[in-house]
Amino acid sequence: MSERTSRPPHTRSRARSWALQLLYGWEITGEGALAAHAARALEHRRISPRYRPHVDRILSLVESKREAIDRLLGETMPNWKLGRLDAIDRNILRIGIAELLYADEVPPKVAIHEAILLAGRYGSAESPRFVNGVLDAIHRKVAPSSV
Repeated sequence: MSERTSRPPHTRSRARSWALQLLYGWEITGEGALAAHAARALEHRRISPRYRPHVDRILSLVESKREAIDRLLGETMPNWKLGRLDAIDRNILRIGIAELLYADEVPPKVAIHEAILLAGRYGSAESPRFVNGVLDAIHRKVAPSSV
């Protein structure tokens, strides 16, 4: 095992994984508000308190900005209906966009890289490339001078 793979993932990376699992479960079950679903789901899961602040931040951003995020996704992928996307990819993109646009403490390249890592871990073989392309296009669209 290399040194890189033997180190535990960064706290925010694990928090993103938890957030993705919660978003996916919420979307699949269709259970009301995201915050309420997350609270119920977390009653039955053991999650380290060190991950909770970033999990909560991601979920809050996605819930409060979901309409804008989904609209931006639709504009960026005009030949795709958001509902046609795999639920995992859709929610990875939502996390990536939430961090890219609304989490000032997360550098854009980190937001994109972390979303690609999530796609590699939870998505299909094509997911990392797809997620990278969409988030890169969004980053160029909203922050062309910083690319």
